Amino acid sequence: MELEDTGRSGELRCEDEAYRHALALFLAGSDEKARTHAYLDGVVSRMPARRVLLDVGPADGTTTSHLSPFFERTVCIEPSEPMRRALERVCPEALVLAEPVAEAEPGVSADLALLSHVLYYVPREQWAPTVLRVLDWVEPGGTFLILLQSPDNACMRMVRHLTGAHFDLRDLADDLAAADESLADALVLDSIPARYTSTDLDEAVAVAGFHLSVAAYQPDAEAPPREAVAEYVRRHFADPAGGFTMRHAQDVLRIRRPCR
Repeated sequence: MELEDTGRSGELRCEDEAYRHALALFLAGSDEKARTHAYLDGVVSRMPARRVLLDVGPADGTTTSHLSPFFERTVCIEPSEPMRRALERVCPEALVLAEPVAEAEPGVSADLALLSHVLYYVPREQWAPTVLRVLDWVEPGGTFLILLQSPDNACMRMVRHLTGAHFDLRDLADDLAAADESLADALVLDSIPARYTSTDLDEAVAVAGFHLSVAAYQPDAEAPPREAVAEYVRRHFADPAGGFTMRHAQDVLRIRRPCR
């Protein structure tokens, strides 16, 4: 199937209907959620207390609704109104704050805090301050998980090649250790493999555009023409079965807040 060059890809933003449609296509064709939830189940099963879950940027609440039953109370910070509406449908019992993380005051001491695929939308120089702010809301001895796509996976190699944008939790870990020596032994980097598959080129290009959308918030990144994205998908993601496969492992920076 040939695509017309109908515009630029990677200009999607989370407030847009097109973004939410591309996200839905991605989730329908990927095993990311199942693998992520299995990883999170392992983390939760080892926790000594499960009083408060704090989810910062939970989007539509798929993962929040999976974790919430394990905790006595769930608090979310979600500035996007469309995402808040979706979140409230699946997690009606959660307290949902609309302020950005830099302004929010959740007033909790969380046993588990989650910052999943949020840092794309935060200026790089604000990564460590943002994480340290959230860490203040974590109970001493509690766990804070930060998720991003691995910079070495196939999708993020595409993002780097077509836009120049680059995201790496290893850089954040170095910044945090430099900012607070007590964190040096509290940081662990894990990886969760994931794979998206599709038999339809249009859908695969839309999903590629969803991944490229993370560059829209980077000041020096340029959105590539849609046809350039389609050509990249054909060349790099075509599989022997005639479909398309994108491997997109996630990195998880796991922080246990020091008891001090």
